[in-house]
Amino acid sequence: MNSFAITNVAIFTVDPADRVIPCGTLIVQQGRIVSLGTTEAIQVPPDIPVIDASGHALLPGLIDCHSHSSLMRGVTENMQLMEWLPYYQLEHRALTEEYAFHSARLCYLEALKSGTTCVMDMYRFMHRCAEAAEEVGLRVNLAPYVADAPGKDFFASLAENHTLIHSHHGSQNGRIQVWMGLEHLFYCTADAYTQALQAQRDYGVGIHTHACEQREEDQAVERHFGRRSIAQLDHYGILGERTLLAHCVWLNDDEIKRIADTGTAIAHCPVSNAKLASGVARVPEMLAAGITVGLGTDGPVCNNSLSLFEEMKFASLIQKATRLEATLLPASQMLRMATINGARALGLDRDIGSLEVGKCADLLLLDLGMPNMTPAQVDAQGGNVLWNLVFAAGSQNVASVWVDGRQLIANGQTTRLNEREVILEAQAHGLALFERCRDISHLKSTMLGD
Repeated sequence: MNSFAITNVAIFTVDPADRVIPCGTLIVQQGRIVSLGTTEAIQVPPDIPVIDASGHALLPGLIDCHSHSSLMRGVTENMQLMEWLPYYQLEHRALTEEYAFHSARLCYLEALKSGTTCVMDMYRFMHRCAEAAEEVGLRVNLAPYVADAPGKDFFASLAENHTLIHSHHGSQNGRIQVWMGLEHLFYCTADAYTQALQAQRDYGVGIHTHACEQREEDQAVERHFGRRSIAQLDHYGILGERTLLAHCVWLNDDEIKRIADTGTAIAHCPVSNAKLASGVARVPEMLAAGITVGLGTDGPVCNNSLSLFEEMKFASLIQKATRLEATLLPASQMLRMATINGARALGLDRDIGSLEVGKCADLLLLDLGMPNMTPAQVDAQGGNVLWNLVFAAGSQNVASVWVDGRQLIANGQTTRLNEREVILEAQAHGLALFERCRDISHLKSTMLGD
């Protein structure tokens, strides 16, 4: 059903004016928004299905700007980043194509049921992740976990990344976008950055990497390279409008200005940064400088949840709590970070991220008639519903989700998948992956004489 109308719904457009239509109608034809406005003003064509969404709110689909598919949920806990990384790397040493497929399919399903319609996924065997995206129906940006430094051959290679660009970039009606994915300064040689830039010039793809996640990491970079992380990335020439940096917790004023001046975007992952004791990113300063800041979950392995509702709430509250300033990052700003800012960070803001005529129908319909959203009052400024979208709503309120006008969630349930089957298969493969990681860990300990 790529052509339909949704009527009598509170529409939060997240357009440049943050327009809210308390009782509105939105019309989709051939997967794109062709009209929206007040229900009284919009004439619905007689030949398309109509959904009466009274008691619901309609938003752009949420956008996760940085995630890592994984089956390793809840097994690397109570560790700071630098202690956690060797354990996380066991997954990549043990990973096979089949594990990668089931990881991605499970994570994409969880994201979709949480109201997320687009994910930036940095993982391995990403041709299988594309298969998973096709099954689930999600819009996905694929950034292979490239590492070419000595001893890091258990990650993806530059050749794999180039092959994926040729085979999948722009596939699935444009829902699959391929990026050059560089793991980290310590994992990649200078040649990797040179090749990433060349691929960007040749194919117009973006570059995605991690930076400044933990203070000790940044200090180690400075000792090794003689420059701080942002300066070293700038030295390699990759800062720019088609580059997205994950984390950026430990930026100083000059680095914030340089990122802003180059048009580089940032994926802010507040829950993961808190969980790994990395710190609190200077998001207010980033936004004030004009940096595009989207939200990321960082995946189940270091977050445990893929809910952008949690990220919105926590991102706001952690700033208020640590700075003792209650006005920081209000609901309207958080909603933009989870939608249009995310789209802009991924270079997709012409097509998704807001409800505007001409854009793809990536839509999220939330049920307001539940205890956590009651009472609900919507006016032209959003009313209390605007605040509750960020500070009260959750996956339980997700009633329907569309991507490209295709309804993937109806009445809270998937329309394309047997959820039980996906979960049972992920359970079996996840336990097998746990065991494989334990075997590799034991072998490494034996070889080291521990």
